[in-house]
Amino acid sequence: MPGIPMRSGGQKARIAVIPGDGIGAEVTPQAVKVLQAVSRSADRELEFVEFDWGAEKYLREGVTLPSGAVELLRDEFDAILFGALGDPRVPSNQHAADILLGLRFKLDLYVNARPVELLHERLTPLRGRTEKDIRLIVFRENTEGLYVGVGGVFKQDTPDEVAVQEDINSRKGVERIIRYAFEYARQNRRQRLCMSDKSNAMTFAHGLWQRVFKEVRQEYADIESRHLFIDTLAMEMVRDPRQFDVIVTCNLFGDILSDLGAQLAGGLGLAPSGNIHPGRTSLFEPVHGSAPNIAGQGIANPLGAVLSSAMMLEFLGFRLQAAAMRVAVQAALRENYVTADLGGDKTTTGVGDWLANFVEKNNLAKQLK
Repeated sequence: MPGIPMRSGGQKARIAVIPGDGIGAEVTPQAVKVLQAVSRSADRELEFVEFDWGAEKYLREGVTLPSGAVELLRDEFDAILFGALGDPRVPSNQHAADILLGLRFKLDLYVNARPVELLHERLTPLRGRTEKDIRLIVFRENTEGLYVGVGGVFKQDTPDEVAVQEDINSRKGVERIIRYAFEYARQNRRQRLCMSDKSNAMTFAHGLWQRVFKEVRQEYADIESRHLFIDTLAMEMVRDPRQFDVIVTCNLFGDILSDLGAQLAGGLGLAPSGNIHPGRTSLFEPVHGSAPNIAGQGIANPLGAVLSSAMMLEFLGFRLQAAAMRVAVQAALRENYVTADLGGDKTTTGVGDWLANFVEKNNLAKQLK
């Protein structure tokens, strides 16, 4: 998805690779393979350093994020390519929370960018929709809301049990994600922006979203902006996705909406994402999770990881290389050289090999100049 703000525009980038668990460890090497192919076809150098942070390390050593890991990633790497975390041997998912949420919070990756783009019309469950009808992006506030873990349980496991989860919203957090979404719309010639909340029920927390939105939108008169309650927005996305260009919302609603959007565009196997702080080390990951039920079978779809890698390249200033990766994915969909979830019969590795060969054989990055 064009328009992700850049960290740098140099000829070289250093990438931290965290494959993680389950199918994350299967799709991430395929994304790296395509990244290497696209870098060979252009005058750009990518250096990859892999970290074994995941369930195996946690079960073996009791370590989630090693001491100094955050500072290492922040100071010595340009971006992070992330696979997935989650393993049934760790029922609490403690390692996943500590690593992924830890990196989001400690690196202050306040933007979760989730493009929703239909790459082939056969993939959408919506009748009569084509590629031009589903092309939007959801910006989810990524460091506040219900995900910060403020709350507790009183009288647990008794009939009188009470569970409380607090929704944390700061003016700083709300304003910077709304402003980011407006800036993205302006820079990428997106004409329409929609902010969504549930302020009719969450009058305090989302009343803040309302007030900040009304203030910030006055600075962007060139962007058509409106507000929809989250339930209305979900219905409207299904009824007519063409009406949306940019959506901005809170952490929880953004999580739900972006998965809805992913299904409209072909499923989670095709869904990329970026966890971004403009100008700083940021993290890019497919959103399908570790999928332990299909791990080790060679059938995981690597396209979400490849498209996330394209987002990462764009963030790094390698726009032609990012475009080349997206062209390759579209070609694979056109040729039906895909895994079973998309109607094909290819393996994870087979799709990765095909994409890498397509990029290099066609010298795409130079062709797109």
